[in-house]
Amino acid sequence: MSQLFIGLISGTSADGIDAVLVEFPNPDNAAGLQLRAARVQPWAPALRERLVALGQGGELRSLDELGRLDVQVAQAFTDAALALLEDAGIAPSAVAAIGSHGQTLRHRPHGDAPFTLQVGDGSVIAERTGIATVCDFRRRDVAAGGHGAPLVPAFHAALLHSGDEDRAVLNLGGIGNYTLLPRQGAVRGFDTGPANALLDAWCLRHAGQAFDADGAFAASGRVDEALLARLLDEAWFALPPPKSTGREEFHLEWVEAKLHGGESPSDVQATLLELSAATCADALRAHQPGTARVIACGGGVRNPRLIERIAARLPGVAVESTAAHGLDPDYVEAMAFAWLARETLAGRPGNLPAVTGARGLRVLGVVHPA
Repeated sequence: MSQLFIGLISGTSADGIDAVLVEFPNPDNAAGLQLRAARVQPWAPALRERLVALGQGGELRSLDELGRLDVQVAQAFTDAALALLEDAGIAPSAVAAIGSHGQTLRHRPHGDAPFTLQVGDGSVIAERTGIATVCDFRRRDVAAGGHGAPLVPAFHAALLHSGDEDRAVLNLGGIGNYTLLPRQGAVRGFDTGPANALLDAWCLRHAGQAFDADGAFAASGRVDEALLARLLDEAWFALPPPKSTGREEFHLEWVEAKLHGGESPSDVQATLLELSAATCADALRAHQPGTARVIACGGGVRNPRLIERIAARLPGVAVESTAAHGLDPDYVEAMAFAWLARETLAGRPGNLPAVTGARGLRVLGVVHPA
């Protein structure tokens, strides 16, 4: 019997809350799933500004602030879910559950007390919508020795694996990440480094726009090869998988520390775009050199300049959008969290230890009943 699930996520860029309504006709797998409705709910500007600052390593002012943010983010996610249902003409009672990722404030999967912190209290979402809500997906994997990220490879594998060729799914969000889908063998995945996060932040600061539409700002500059070399010299890029990262590591202060002074803003933008392309291409050549096809999703798919540069660095590899496979590239990750909520309620694991480094398969998330 078909079931409806909602997926909610705000990614590293915090450029809006992606909300999707997904129909799963098969209770045991993802075959035949349909995207019934989707929308992007904008953040209140002041709240977004604070979330981005904290995601880039800013300090909380107090525990009171953390508590307020947890509820404010949950309220914003609730508004997104209710607006989605209104768009679709669907009653909350028709939805089996919501899978809510929340907003990441800090991601520290290393050290003697590894943790990952997402805000957006699921109990508030469940209470206001009347729909069972699954949230806090990443912490169980971290507790099991994993990175808690990326979590979408299992979903990618369920929909995009091919027995005819080695494939890679490239999610170009604020941070880039791969799902490697060999014809035979284990699924793997890992973060590649900044995809849109630095591009968006630099564009906002120097062009007054929240993102670089069509890569026009980058196209107006030239790649500074010396700066690119300094950026690529960051030790994180040489780490072997499993690995994950976020704004707390790659932010504008990191970029500024690499500048010599006098670089034009457009040249820096061009160089940051080339950094994203280079790290994506380098990671694929290092970890699955026989890849025949890269299937891209996330906001970076809308930047033709970025896609062009990734393809140029991967000669002989087809680079295409998930749209070619019937999946809207803007909403794949939100759809994954709808799927993860379904897996949690079914008591099925949502992580892949070969991807995250966890000690084993784990059922993810905390369930707040309707």
